[in-house]
Amino acid sequence: MPPPLLACLLFLLCLLGTARPWSAAAGTPRPAAAPKPRVFPLRARQVPAGSLPRPPSKLRFHHNVSLTVSLAVGTPPQNVTMVLDTGSELSWLLCAPSRQQGNASAAATARGGAASSFRPRASRTFAAVPCGSAQCSSRDLPAPPSCDGATRRCRVSLSYADGSASDGALATDVVAVGDAPPLRSAFGCMSSAYDSSPDGVATAGLLGMNRGALSFVSQASTRRFSYCISDRDDAGVLLLGHSDLPSFLPLNYTPLYQPALPLPYFDRVAYSVQLLGIRVGGKPLPIPASVLAPDHTGAGQTMVDSGTQFTFLLGDAYSALKTEFLKQTKPVLPALGDPNFAFQEAFDTCFRVPAGRPPPSARLPAVSLLFKGAEMSVAGDRLLYKVPGERRGGDAVWCLTFGNADMVPLTAYVIGHHHQMNLWVEYDLERGRVGLAPVKCDVASERLGLML
Repeated sequence: MPPPLLACLLFLLCLLGTARPWSAAAGTPRPAAAPKPRVFPLRARQVPAGSLPRPPSKLRFHHNVSLTVSLAVGTPPQNVTMVLDTGSELSWLLCAPSRQQGNASAAATARGGAASSFRPRASRTFAAVPCGSAQCSSRDLPAPPSCDGATRRCRVSLSYADGSASDGALATDVVAVGDAPPLRSAFGCMSSAYDSSPDGVATAGLLGMNRGALSFVSQASTRRFSYCISDRDDAGVLLLGHSDLPSFLPLNYTPLYQPALPLPYFDRVAYSVQLLGIRVGGKPLPIPASVLAPDHTGAGQTMVDSGTQFTFLLGDAYSALKTEFLKQTKPVLPALGDPNFAFQEAFDTCFRVPAGRPPPSARLPAVSLLFKGAEMSVAGDRLLYKVPGERRGGDAVWCLTFGNADMVPLTAYVIGHHHQMNLWVEYDLERGRVGLAPVKCDVASERLGLML
């Protein structure tokens, strides 16, 4: 099992209220009317088991590291920790009924942290959303909201590919977003939440950041945001709003992909890009273009998703990657050779490494994902993940961090946040594109902190 608490990939970067906006093109201040971008703490962490209840019969697939951001919600403000998820629309908070608040606080104290539940009755600006409101008729959510006949309040239920689920009522409250005026935002006030991970993610909820009408991005009218996920404790940045990025971040952009007609299995509010090819150690894989593109139903889109830990490829593409990666690593890394083993039931390209030693990361072939106008290269330590508690004699088991989507099952290519480490990722909704730039997050954070 992973360590019970791993505070991890952390950035501690505060918004400098007196700092001056900076123009990369001219090196001069931007006009005073332009709003300043806002910066928030972003952490990637593992937390103790038992944080959320878990129902039976859920999928065993899970991810045990999540990116989290802290916000202040309600009046007076309550600090909540939420998973940053560019693959979801509706934000939600785990809400504690007043009779359970004492128990929640006691349980949190026993875990050595603050209570993870939001207390709606303690906020004088909290309001439930009635059934007849426009928000209760949203068509962007995977499951349409329903009406509670007894209370006439709008009900929402959400479920995710990893088996996690949450259920509750649609509500609104004010959210403090940096030094901007408080924003009244709709979210799910969940009475129950289930996490399929053995370690349980101790958060108050999830911050939905896709392009749907009820996402935090849409409600806050944020047309551009970006982040850098670090592999170090004190580096990284989450930036909300427009910022002319300096020359040390030369972004390559790939357009967001949207089919001309609505398709039943295409998520139209996701950040979808066009995957054109995959290389292993510089060698292009023999994957037909039709395998990498959405089919006539919309299945097979490629999504950039901060809410998923690893990357998933559809079966044919995964098989080509597995074959070539095993071939190129055979001289330096012995394969596990167990056809019945698959980490998280989706990662079956695995290897044996002597216990207590790291794998020969520098000798592994890089895996490059090729997009229209941009490229993402996965190399070194990001290629393999040590399976917790798994041994073969004196060897530990390490698996390739690309999984088989068909085994989950998923009907899309999903690029997770593990492969976005030390990569500046910008979501530009104004121009319909995603920007990518390899960068050391500690360098980016330090320089950007001096310029904002």
